[in-house]
Amino acid sequence: MPKKTIVKIFAVIAVAAIAFASFTSLGGDDTVSGTVSTPGLPSVTNNAEEAPVITPATGAAPTTLQSVDIIEGTGDEVLATSTLTVHYTLMSWSKGEILESSWTSGQPATFPLSGVITGWQQGLPGAKVGGRRLLVIPPSLGYGVVPGHPLETETLIFSVDILAIS
Repeated sequence: MPKKTIVKIFAVIAVAAIAFASFTSLGGDDTVSGTVSTPGLPSVTNNAEEAPVITPATGAAPTTLQSVDIIEGTGDEVLATSTLTVHYTLMSWSKGEILESSWTSGQPATFPLSGVITGWQQGLPGAKVGGRRLLVIPPSLGYGVVPGHPLETETLIFSVDILAIS
């Protein structure tokens, strides 16, 4: 094979490798590990119908609500007036520890969206059944509005799987 052809082949491979590395580091879906990452936010696995694995982020917590689809659902869309059935996992930003998970009990939670913390009310509309959404909720949209609550100063990390809407 001519030397110029070999150089061109290696150049194409190098460009493809750089493009892939850039895509995954900028929040792309890493199909090898099954994890979706967004810079500055926790990484969450996109293993549908299984409990998510959340890798905590490092650094300062965001001061505004962050809402990222990890798995885009294809079913009905969450509305502010919806009653949801979900599986969820709650992690604290400060310690990177799982605080609660419906996956552990094996029982999904059902509730009207209007009856939960503001971060969920603002962060879940638009999600669809079959989807998984990452919510990073600052204290002011979480339990910070409940003086004395043990999580009143905590930034909350939720992975929420939308199972059904009624």
